[in-house]
Amino acid sequence: MIISQVRLRRLTSTIPTDGDYWEERLVRPIDVYPEYRSRDDHEGGVQTPDGFEITAHFVEIETDGGLVGRAGPVPETVAWLVAHELRPLLIGRDPIAGEKLWDQMHRSQVHGRQGVSMLAISAVDCALWDLRGRWLDQPVYRLIGGPTRDAVPAYASMLGFSVRDPDLVRKRALEYRDLGYTAQKWFFRYGPTSGYQGLHANVELVRTVRDAVGEDYDLMFDCWQSMDVSYVTALASRIAPYRPRWLEEVVMPDRVDGYRRLWDRCTIPIAGGEHEYTRWGFRRFIDSGALDVVQPDIYWCGGLSETLKIAAYATAHDLVVIPHGHSATATLHFSLTQSPMHTPFQEDLVKWNGIHQFFLADPVVPVAGTLRPTDTPGIGMDLDTSRATTDEIVLD
Repeated sequence: MIISQVRLRRLTSTIPTDGDYWEERLVRPIDVYPEYRSRDDHEGGVQTPDGFEITAHFVEIETDGGLVGRAGPVPETVAWLVAHELRPLLIGRDPIAGEKLWDQMHRSQVHGRQGVSMLAISAVDCALWDLRGRWLDQPVYRLIGGPTRDAVPAYASMLGFSVRDPDLVRKRALEYRDLGYTAQKWFFRYGPTSGYQGLHANVELVRTVRDAVGEDYDLMFDCWQSMDVSYVTALASRIAPYRPRWLEEVVMPDRVDGYRRLWDRCTIPIAGGEHEYTRWGFRRFIDSGALDVVQPDIYWCGGLSETLKIAAYATAHDLVVIPHGHSATATLHFSLTQSPMHTPFQEDLVKWNGIHQFFLADPVVPVAGTLRPTDTPGIGMDLDTSRATTDEIVLD
């Protein structure tokens, strides 16, 4: 069996919405500049009177026997790299030789061991896992260790919901608690250059959510790499009485020393790694003792193959590993194979999952706050192209 073709499928459609799909964006690192801080734009598509228009690119790897493994959606820049940089390394190769193919892709990208190139390698790796599962007629979680449990609790990740209207915050927090989620993560809107007014608004968000859901409920808060050590120190001291389970991405990803200083200063556990890549990148964080919760993204850090290596190293240090939730399907296969002690939750990015899974025939959706596996072969990447207004194969 060899890889005979690598395709890129582009689907477009419009998600029906009642008003704006994204109510509010989160704080961003570039918000230190006022011309960006006031922007209210969002990624992932375009809001129109008819709904939210999206374009999704999927990687498809086909063998000479007709098997197809799929991954996605990925950004157009990532799809371009797959077509122009990685495709020549795959055609004619054995799709079962995943470690060899990963190493060759990684070694070929001498200027791309992080960032967009690693996203492209991640997508290919996930597509190859999907293909292997289909070849063996098994769900991937059975191929990477088998299930440790029948279901995985999900926490509701509230990106895109309003955080400045206390009434809306309270309403949404109660709504998702009552849907069965036993934890929620909320996102701050303000960073250091928004001054004390922004700091007080961040604290008010934490207070409002805690008051809404009550005491015996896990809450997490995401700084999205947009703060600095002094600011997070002040923020953490003010919200500590509300007992967050963790503070996430407290400073920019390369500031490992900043993570470590905050870990030393704060009583709140520190989470991060969403924007880190490969086992070598994560080793810096783990060896420095800078994190309590490690958060590789399977579609960013190097794929499912690399996530398993990162998790092995992290759990050897008795750290919690909860991947960032770009792909609910791939992440569920990982979560099912991990010890519940080390992976107690899976992130459910409520709004992003609506976009990323819009074209999937069987999207991963929590029921009563819980994710359950299926016996579908592969990762679960069959497409429902009837939902697309356009469906085309693109390589250039």
